[in-house]
Amino acid sequence: MIVLLTHLTIIAVLSNGPFQNREKKMISKVTYLGGLRTEAVHLGSGEKILTDAPVDNNGRGQAFSPTDLIASALASCMLTIMGIVGNRHNIDINGTTAEIDKIMSQNPRRIDEIRIRLIFKKPINESDRKRLERAAKECPVSASLHTDLKEKIEFIYK
Repeated sequence: MIVLLTHLTIIAVLSNGPFQNREKKMISKVTYLGGLRTEAVHLGSGEKILTDAPVDNNGRGQAFSPTDLIASALASCMLTIMGIVGNRHNIDINGTTAEIDKIMSQNPRRIDEIRIRLIFKKPINESDRKRLERAAKECPVSASLHTDLKEKIEFIYK
């Protein structure tokens, strides 16, 4: 059975479905634990992430919500891509942090805006700042998000 929802395709998989015997290629496995909570396991490392529905959407808000993970993934991607550029150009960004906020819209319920403050703990010269800012804005997570989602990125230098 295939269900098409706007631009997202969801495939209901039976025991003989299209993903049978593909576990070695999967990156993660997510289990619904009940009570609006899930557990995602990274199959390569065994690391786990719990999600919980937010309080404003019938949940307990005791763990990341799925939309919190999207906002955090954007910041993590930006930091990672800047780290790659930093390694390539000998720019030390160790200790750099990201403060993240997300604004939800209600109709439809979705992320309307993600705000990220990237705070650098070490001095960075002007040309390297431009390199890092360009890298952050070209992160693959950002490129994967819908164009209606607003991204407000602030770079704070020492």
